[in-house]
Amino acid sequence: MIRTIRAALMTAVVATLLAVPRPAVAHPSPFSYLDVVFRNGGIEGTLVVHVIDAAHELGIMPAERLLENDVAERTREQLGAILKPRLTLRSSDRRLDLQWISLEVLRDDAALRLKYRIVNEEPGALTVLTRLFPYDPLHQTFVNIYEGGELKQQLIFNADSKEYVYYAGTTQGAMAVMRTFTASGVHHIMIGPDHILFLIGLLLLGGRWTALLKIVSFFTIGHSITLSLAALNLVTPPPSIIEPAIALSIVFVGADNLVRGDGRDLRAWVALAFGLVHGFGFANVLREFGLPREALGWSLFSFNVGVEIGQLAIVLLVATLLEAVRRRSSLVGARVATAGSIVVIAAGSYWFVQRVFFPV
Repeated sequence: MIRTIRAALMTAVVATLLAVPRPAVAHPSPFSYLDVVFRNGGIEGTLVVHVIDAAHELGIMPAERLLENDVAERTREQLGAILKPRLTLRSSDRRLDLQWISLEVLRDDAALRLKYRIVNEEPGALTVLTRLFPYDPLHQTFVNIYEGGELKQQLIFNADSKEYVYYAGTTQGAMAVMRTFTASGVHHIMIGPDHILFLIGLLLLGGRWTALLKIVSFFTIGHSITLSLAALNLVTPPPSIIEPAIALSIVFVGADNLVRGDGRDLRAWVALAFGLVHGFGFANVLREFGLPREALGWSLFSFNVGVEIGQLAIVLLVATLLEAVRRRSSLVGARVATAGSIVVIAAGSYWFVQRVFFPV
């Protein structure tokens, strides 16, 4: 009896749902689709939007009216004016002037396709960001970037997405990558007190310029190896291991300065060994910065060049000052080296305790 009643109720519910009239245009997925094509010295492409979204912005009801060619064409300029400021295509120094060319009704997809072009612009680095329909927090825009007829990059933007920089596979693109990541490498070494203190610890005992440059070069070789391995996702130790290890490397260098006698100078090999550790630290920064997959080699090379430039600047300044102190008084120079080594040990110990027991 109970089963019979349940079956009857289910039948009634299904019949009721089938009888309820549904809108002619459904909007199951809040998506838009943007194609960006580098071609013939400029950029062209299309933007496909659902009529539900377009109708909302235009204040047209019902939305299926936009599936009529004459209605859609009359709204082309207004729709283009609404969407243009929400679609960011920018070179390194300015926003690119996007011109809408035509609008096409895609009746089977309940969508509109707007064609655009950007004349006489083919930047090496193109910044992309979309906020097409902010009224819908779930809206997403799928972006395809082409060079000629070849698909190079696919992106998805939502309400929380940040700008993305695409580096074109051209000479301009390679130059843009080098400018960006060389500057990033210099900036990172200059704002990294742990890396700077590690270098200073290696320089405190002085030496010939050739020996000092060898130390820096070996450090670069070490961190270049592990930075590349991490960027290629071949070896990716967690920051919870790498950051304390960097702190310990600083402690080791300071302690080695205090206990080392007049034997062989092994600082270059120490720099190489601990450079492997520091390279993973650089990789963690680059993950946050964002390595362009389409220009991975250039970005890694340029970042390392920037780090090397920053290191050489530090070596030039610190080594010159230390040498000036030693020439004035060898006793004062020795005391500076001892005091500096103690400071290096203390700072490294502090960072180690902080990173192990009080991680941010």
